[in-house]
Parts: sequence; structure tokens; C-alpha cells
Amino acid sequence: MSALVKLVSEHWTHVAPLLAMPINEAEYDRLVEQLDEILVEVGDDDDHPLALLASRMADLVEAYDEQNRPMPPVTGADALRYIMEERGLSQSEVPEVGAQSVVSEILSGKRQINLRQARALSERFLMPASVFLSL
Repeated sequence: MSALVKLVSEHWTHVAPLLAMPINEAEYDRLVEQLDEILVEVGDDDDHPLALLASRMADLVEAYDEQNRPMPPVTGADALRYIMEERGLSQSEVPEVGAQSVVSEILSGKRQINLRQARALSERFLMPASVFLSL
């Protein structure tokens, strides 16, 4: 047995839980807490010895989220509403969409954001136009 394999073998019981897919919320929460600790240590240093471990743990967290906590569908109107609320904008303060009545119809679900409006919102808010398009 090589020295590396021997060392890994000695410490595997401590490392293995960090690389296992959580099977319930308690394991998920524990993994997220441990990932947070490692991320504090790693910071922005991609060359840190624990950076690859953090990346693999993040993959497990993301996979668990996708399986057990799917994101609800977000419409272009939802995105616009969120931006407006966050920035304290009224319906008349987004002329890229059109008149206040048009904004109102979009926010109420009676109308969808069109490609021209999405491009204009993209330019103003520095986000991809696809954020505002409901697919």
C-alpha cells in the first residue's frame, strides 16, 4: 500500500461524509454547514488545498437542491417585479416596457414582455434579456 493510500485510508472516515450525497434534510444541513466552514478557509484562493473539496461538496449541495428543492418557474414579470421592488421603482419608472398601463398588464399576467422590451430591460439593468422572457 502506498503512503498516499495509507494516509487516505487513515482519514477516510472523516472525509467520506463530506463527499456523500445527502439523503435527508439533516444531512443536507450538515453538509452545507461544513461547506460554509471550508469556504471561509478557502476564500477566493482557487489554489487552496481544500478548493477542489469545496467544489465537489457544492456539486452535492446543488444536486440535492435540484432533486429535492426545485426552483419554481420564474416569469419575466416576476423578474421585473423583483427588480422594481428592490430598486423602489414605480410602474411609470420603467419606460423601456412602455406606458404605466402596459407595465401594469405585464405585472398582472395579462401580457408578456416582448423581445424588444426584454432587450431594453437587459441594457438598463445589465442582465441577460432571457431573464425577462417567459419561456
